[in-house]
Amino acid sequence: MAKRQNSGLPLRDALSEFIKENKLQKGMDKVDARDAWVKLMGNGVNNYTTAVELKNETLYVSLSSSVLREELSLGKSKIITMLNEELGKELVKKLVLR
Repeated sequence: MAKRQNSGLPLRDALSEFIKENKLQKGMDKVDARDAWVKLMGNGVNNYTTAVELKNETLYVSLSSSVLREELSLGKSKIITMLNEELGKELVKKLVLR
């Protein structure tokens, strides 16, 4: 019985290799962007967030409060910067609050 060859590749590297080979990065980015929003915005904003979706460098966020939407729209560029810092790459170029 042959033992599987252990290439010594750390799990993190193996996973990122698998993701790259299978073109799953877009899906991972969508999940990461959603997670970053939840983490950065905290419960106050997340209680009014109904959907977060990343499409072609634009993050679409649906909010159930028009007052909150207005409030957040004033700091869009700061939010984009914070999200990209959290993600570790320039993933979000535009933020659409709806």
